[in-house]
Order: sequence, then C-alpha cells, then structure tokens
Amino acid sequence: MSEKNSAKLNRLNRIAGQVRGVAQMIDDDRYCIDILHQIQAVKAALAKVETQVLKDHAACCVAEAISTGDEGEQREKFNELIELFEKAKR
Repeated sequence: MSEKNSAKLNRLNRIAGQVRGVAQMIDDDRYCIDILHQIQAVKAALAKVETQVLKDHAACCVAEAISTGDEGEQREKFNELIELFEKAKR
C-alpha cells in the first residue's frame, strides 16, 4: 500500500469514528447545534479526502492518458471527470 493510500485510509478511519460519535450524540439527545457542528466537520473531512483522490487521479490516470497521446483514452478520462462534476451539482 502506498503512503498516499495509507494516509487516506487513516483519514477515513478517523471520519468513521466521527460518524459513530455523531450517532452517539443523537442517541444521547445532545443539542442539535452541537450535532450539526460535528456533521459539518465530517463533511469537511470527507471533502479533503475527495480532493486528494481527485488530485491523485489527475496526477496518475489523467496524466498517463495525456502522455500516451491516445485521443480516445484522453477523451474517456475527460468525460469521467465531467460526469463526476455533473453528479456533484445534483
């Protein structure tokens, strides 16, 4: 496993712990604003992981498609990114 993947997995494990903490807060009937703050923290942490995965994809998969000079492969990688961003807007 690469160091980058290990860092992402560690971050995701921390996020899983945060989510369990939010569930416990709800179970404990904690103050709604406190719960919402924790949910925002989880969303921000997930966004960081998402950004890193996207950067890795661009640095590896997209860069490889560009270096091959294969227009079909380049178009495929570009379309994957467009579809991803379209889904994010929904």
